[in-house]
Amino acid sequence: MNRCAWVNMKNSLYIQYHDEEWGVPQHEDKKLYELLILESFQAGLSWECVLNKREAFREAYDDFQIEKVIQYDEEKKQELLANPSIIRNKLKVNASIKNSMIFKEIQQEYGSFDAYIWGYTHGKIIREDYTQRTTSPLSDHISDDLKKCGMKFVGSTIIYSYLQAIGIINAHGKECDCCKGENERGT
Repeated sequence: MNRCAWVNMKNSLYIQYHDEEWGVPQHEDKKLYELLILESFQAGLSWECVLNKREAFREAYDDFQIEKVIQYDEEKKQELLANPSIIRNKLKVNASIKNSMIFKEIQQEYGSFDAYIWGYTHGKIIREDYTQRTTSPLSDHISDDLKKCGMKFVGSTIIYSYLQAIGIINAHGKECDCCKGENERGT
C-alpha cells in the first residue's frame, strides 16, 4: 500500500493511525474530545511522540471520560505530572483539565461538540494535500474562537492538525492509496 510520505514505516502504530484513523470523518464526541486533548499535548512535539504515548494517556486520563477529567483535583494533577509514560508538562496538564471543562460547555451549548466543530464547514469535508500548509483561515477562525472560550494550546497549527485528524480536512497526499480510495471512506 502506498501511504503519505510523512508516515514512519518503522512504526506500526503510526501506520495503523494513518491507514485507519487520520482523515476519516469523526463525529463521536468522545473521540473528538480525546483527539483534541492529545493534539494539545503535541504543541512543540511531534504527533508520533504523542501517538506512541496514546495508550498511557488513555490510562492516565481515565479513558478520556470527560466527566471524570473535569473533576481532577490537585492530587490528580500531581499524579499526572509524576507519570513518566505521558507528557509531563504542567501547563499542558492544567490546560487539558480546563479545556475539558470548556469542551463540556460547548457540548451543552451546541448539543454536541460534533455539531460545533462540523458546523464550521456545514458538515462538508475539505480536500487539501498535506504538503499545502500547516494552518488555514478555517483553523485560524476555530483557534481564535476556542481561545476566546478560554482554551489553551489550541493555536492554529494545532487546530489544523486536529481538523486533519478528525477528517474535516482530508489531507492524504496524491501518492497515498487512501486519497485514491477516499470515496469509499465516506468523503
